[in-house]
Amino acid sequence: MKHLNIIVSGKVQGVYFRLTTKAVADQLGVKGFAQNTPGGTVYIEAEGDPFALESFLEWCHEGPEAAVVEKVDHVAGEVKNYRNFEVIRKSRG
Repeated sequence: MKHLNIIVSGKVQGVYFRLTTKAVADQLGVKGFAQNTPGGTVYIEAEGDPFALESFLEWCHEGPEAAVVEKVDHVAGEVKNYRNFEVIRKSRG
């Protein structure tokens, strides 16, 4: 089990990025959450097996059809044992 903190930049808000991310995460068995940030990016915490996370990260570089992904940054983090994948409607803060 691995944990990634991911920041997706570009035209990624208002294009169903978080909702589509949840569908992909559920399909791959990835747990965690996705939320919009005030800076216009999407912040994702994702946990799963290395193969699932690799596929998930590849998807993050594409995003849904209306998205224009310019950059994807990710770093490994501490596993938090999420139970599912959630879309967070408001930024935590």
